[in-house]
Formats: sequence, structure tokens, C-alpha cells
Amino acid sequence: MMSLRRSAACLLAGFLLVPGARAWGPEGHRIVAELAQRHLSPAAEAQVERLLAPEHTRRLADIATWADDIQDDPAQKALWKATRRQHYINFRDRTCGYQPPRDCPDGRCVIGGLAHYAAVLADRSQSEAARREALKFVVHFVGDEHQPLHAGYRPDKGGNTFQVRFEGKGSNLHRVWDSGMLRTRALDWQDYAQRLDARGPVALPPASDTPYVAWAQESCRLSRDIYPDGHAIDAGYVEAELPLAERRLREAGRRLAELLNRTLG
Repeated sequence: MMSLRRSAACLLAGFLLVPGARAWGPEGHRIVAELAQRHLSPAAEAQVERLLAPEHTRRLADIATWADDIQDDPAQKALWKATRRQHYINFRDRTCGYQPPRDCPDGRCVIGGLAHYAAVLADRSQSEAARREALKFVVHFVGDEHQPLHAGYRPDKGGNTFQVRFEGKGSNLHRVWDSGMLRTRALDWQDYAQRLDARGPVALPPASDTPYVAWAQESCRLSRDIYPDGHAIDAGYVEAELPLAERRLREAGRRLAELLNRTLG
């Protein structure tokens, strides 16, 4: 059904997310966070509440978009510049092979960012402020890693320059995946999370010794087949691909809960 049009340039150039590209959009990130929140252990939930208390919140969904939001905050300009490449990874080609020096130099990819901030979060010798910031990044980066277009190999800026027609308007494939398809359900994020959680635990493949690498490679392999024939996103495409997007949200929520339970429990 789906065709993959590639050129030799795919071997030479990865995608770079343009400013403002936000994986899943606010709704998707909050859905992932809410799904995780519902399955925290009592110990992990208590730790989350303690870390978030200075910001007058208790729930992961309230901080799920922070790592994107800082790009619009002049006071956080340096932090955004330092972490912006940690929202995604550029694989070299469709085999999705991972070589850290090439694909994640100095930890500047979502795999490296997630590994770094998960370690900070787990380190009780770190300050509360550092661990709170790490929690925000972990919640966000788990969501990012499960969005297929944040771990691709095509030279189209994660689908941002792949122009499409969606719901009668011009758009791009990244925008359709981060929010457009989800909004066709006409649900707010709380109701959407409730609907997905009601389906029960999502089945996961066997655990990997390098989970953050495995999650990104899953997304990379999925990205091979989500490009439409032509540039029109019709109801048939949404019907075929929305279940995949929802499965990735569920997988991200379950894995985030498991990660926080290990790290904080």
C-alpha cells in the first residue's frame, strides 16, 4: 500500500527538526504521561509528587511538554540550545543500524539524552532541582522516541518538508503524525488516555539490554512504511495508521511507567 521513494541523498543526510516541530504535540505527550501516571508504583508516585511539589503540581502530564516549551522562553535559551538535538535521532539508512559516534556524537540524540537524564533522576546525590529537571526531560524524551518521525533516516526533516494535503488544507507529514491524526478522534487528552488505558496493558517485545536504542530502532523501522502514496492524507490513511500511532502512545506510556518505577521506586 505504502511506497517508499528514496534517493542517494538518504545515505548522506539525516533529518534535522525545524524549530517548532514537536513530537506528538501537547496532546500526545500528555497522553503518554497520563498513561504512565496511572501505573506508577506507590513509591515512584510519592517521589514524583515530592519532586514536583515546588512547582505546585503532582502529575506527569503537567510537565510533559516542558522540554518543548522552553524553546519559547528567553530565560531558557541556553538550555534549549544544549538539548534540542536530544529530541530525535538521525539514522544513516533504512537498516536503522546504530553507531553512537556517528549517530549520537557526545550524546546529542534522543538515545543519549534519555540515558543521561534517567541517570541524573536515579542519582539521589543530585540536587532536587537537577532531579526535577531530569524528570521533565525523561517524561518528554520517552514520548519523542516513540514517534516514528523522530527516529527516521530520510532527508526531509522528520517529515516536516514532506508536504501533504490533510482535511482540505496544506500540511506536512510530521504535523499529521504529531497531532492531526490524533485530533480526528475528537477527544481531549484526558478522555483519550482513558480510552487507551481501558484497552489493558499493551504487549511489548522482550526487553533489550539497551532499551533506549531498541525503542528508537523500532520507530526507525516503522517510519519506513508510514509515507503515503502521493501527498494526500485521506480517511483511508488515517484508518490504517492511527492504530499504529495509538499503539506507540501506549507503548511509550507503559515503558515510561516501568522506567520511573525502576528509577524512583
